[in-house]
Amino acid sequence: MYKLFNIWFFFSLFVSIFVIIPIITVFTSFFEETSNYYELLKDTFLIEYIFNSSVLLICVLVLTFIIGTSSAYLVSFFDFPFSNFFKWALILSFAVPPYIYAYSLTAFFENYGTAYTILKNLFGEGNYNQHIPKFDGMLGAILSISFSLFAYVYILARASFLYQSQSLIDLGKNLGFSKFQSFYKIVLPAARPAIVAGLSLVAMETLAEFGAVDFFSINTLTTGIYNSWIAFDDLAFANRISFFLLLFIFALFILENFSRKNARYHFNSRGGFKQKEKIKLIGNKSLYAFSYCFLIFFFSFLFPLLQMMYWTMKFPENLFDLEIFELLKNTLYIVILSSFVLILFSLISNYGNRVSKNKVLNVLSTLSISGYAIPGVILAIAFISFIAWFDNSIIKSLGFDSIKKVFIGSILGLVLVYFVRFYSLAFNGIKSGYEKINISVDESAYLLGYSKRKTFMNIHIPFLRNSLLFIIILISLEIIRELPITLILRPFNFETFATTAYISASEDLLEAAAVPSLFLILIASLFIIISSKYILRENNE
Repeated sequence: MYKLFNIWFFFSLFVSIFVIIPIITVFTSFFEETSNYYELLKDTFLIEYIFNSSVLLICVLVLTFIIGTSSAYLVSFFDFPFSNFFKWALILSFAVPPYIYAYSLTAFFENYGTAYTILKNLFGEGNYNQHIPKFDGMLGAILSISFSLFAYVYILARASFLYQSQSLIDLGKNLGFSKFQSFYKIVLPAARPAIVAGLSLVAMETLAEFGAVDFFSINTLTTGIYNSWIAFDDLAFANRISFFLLLFIFALFILENFSRKNARYHFNSRGGFKQKEKIKLIGNKSLYAFSYCFLIFFFSFLFPLLQMMYWTMKFPENLFDLEIFELLKNTLYIVILSSFVLILFSLISNYGNRVSKNKVLNVLSTLSISGYAIPGVILAIAFISFIAWFDNSIIKSLGFDSIKKVFIGSILGLVLVYFVRFYSLAFNGIKSGYEKINISVDESAYLLGYSKRKTFMNIHIPFLRNSLLFIIILISLEIIRELPITLILRPFNFETFATTAYISASEDLLEAAAVPSLFLILIASLFIIISSKYILRENNE
């Protein structure tokens, strides 16, 4: 038993150390010498990178807070036409990555774009371009990211609103509050931990966004990292900019953890909880609530979907020119392989933590799950930096051949960085499932003669089956949408729907980007619909 104990412990220790290597690489690389590009950039564009990232972050947080919280409040507290439809339809915005929303926004409002075509068909020839608003630059990036990410706030706020006691609502009525006053002074403060958690996720994703800001030519820290490596071949400086971005990320990470310390997202169903009664809206109020939710649903999901469908039908040759089955095969290949690796190692790592009960291992596990908060472009650059250092300092010094080709520009390297990026999702998802298995179950199994391996295989895995299915869907959705990691580390001539759409858009061929974007949206939507019953799991409904 002692031998098996050490196997579980050391395996979990190895996984945790492997996942935090990119973080250590970024911090240690900060002190390496860089090229003259650093001195040039430090005095010119570095301030612009930080300023643009800050403006983008603040504006997206404000907009996602307004959209996510207001829509969650409407579907949670009021009954109006299609309210049950909107409660899950609003999360379909997850299926549209910010960079695809950016393509749609530009394609619709550009000169002689879709808006021009609609006006021309309705009113005949005319100089409509001067009257069509242009959503590009910073404004376009803010809208693209906000409509793609507001669902983080919506889901968590709705979960908190759903389980708030009717007693809170009655308290507001007794105090003579209007509905708005009750929302602002009672309901909203009670949901603060959930909303802050959602905004923290939005903030991390915003700072990590590459595709949309690159498409709109906005200089942010993320694009600076990518350009430092691609344009100037300066890994050291790419890591130096990554350091500044990590400071942003970890500040948000600490703030989010501090904000929910000792806080609960909802009331327990015992001890005074009174099931909330939805208010049925009629007349104009019902129309306003429906119109508001429909507009959010339309602009966040239907608008980009219809735009991609329009371009696909208008230029059908792009559909036939594209190797759809090859892209689908590549996308599903990395999704299935990465999901399998993530689930396998996360399961073993969780069980290792469970049976070893080691404080050092728990601290390392906590650090290792911060990988999700680190932008994909940073992880990709840090991985390349580490492999280059390991190859030059250790492998070649021992007289072996270079290993760079094994890890850089290969499926193996791609899967390893996906593992670091999404380990948090898998580890935390399985951990939450494990918390429902009382330790006495393990002790009873040992008394019956079960080994640790047999307990793990025959008791834990069957119990965690539903949680594992949900985690696989979430991981698959993230990998399908992920752009910078795939773009930087993919093998030569290996394309996915995401990289194909990006390459076409970067060459200013938006109509060609429509087909892969459409397939990406449809596949992601399918995963979201399948997982919606887990995301929106409710009691008494």
